[in-house]
Amino acid sequence: MSGAINGLVPMVIETTGRGERAYDIFSLLLKERIVFVGTPIDAQVANLIVAQLLFLDRENPEREIQMYINSPGGGIYAGLAIYDTMQLVRAPLSTIAVGSTASFGTVLLSAGTKGRRYALPNATVHMHQPLMSGTMRGQATDLDIQAREILRLKNRLNNILSRHTGQPVEKIARDTDRDFFLTAQQALDYGLIDEVIGSASEIKKAEAATHAASAQADALQASVERGGS
Repeated sequence: MSGAINGLVPMVIETTGRGERAYDIFSLLLKERIVFVGTPIDAQVANLIVAQLLFLDRENPEREIQMYINSPGGGIYAGLAIYDTMQLVRAPLSTIAVGSTASFGTVLLSAGTKGRRYALPNATVHMHQPLMSGTMRGQATDLDIQAREILRLKNRLNNILSRHTGQPVEKIARDTDRDFFLTAQQALDYGLIDEVIGSASEIKKAEAATHAASAQADALQASVERGGS
């Protein structure tokens, strides 16, 4: 398989008993229930990610979806569309940081299913407060409206990060007041991820352990319910 050149998407030839079929690499990943967030997040990217998540959840709401993230972040509204869909889908959703997750990319990383949020050893995780794109223009009233909206979004994102990390909102606000960089281990200590992993086998091992613990909890709950009936 050749790498992408000048924006071209690499193709993969899959051979089956019915012959050969060509897939672009992202379609092949989707076939394996892998979603890759590897660009700045704008409305178009958000629509594609949302559509993939909804499709995979509808296809099988019990089978895990894996989301690999190597993104500098992007638009807050676009990011929130992905975030809300991640919370909506019924399928377990693991998130894996590769390279760098920054800004809203880190919000998405933290929003995976608890116990299934990972980072590769050399991943860098970054947080900061929301930025207003472009230069604010207009009358004083318009500027006030925009300022209040950016503060609303800042508070909303701080609360989201607090919910997924267990950190107090006040600490999130202090840490994100300026650019805040973390190593994979620091992201683990902060509560943004659940494990630092170094190989695909470790991902599978961690997923198997999480699945076994979940099955054990379900069996215990069923036993309690039977005993109470």
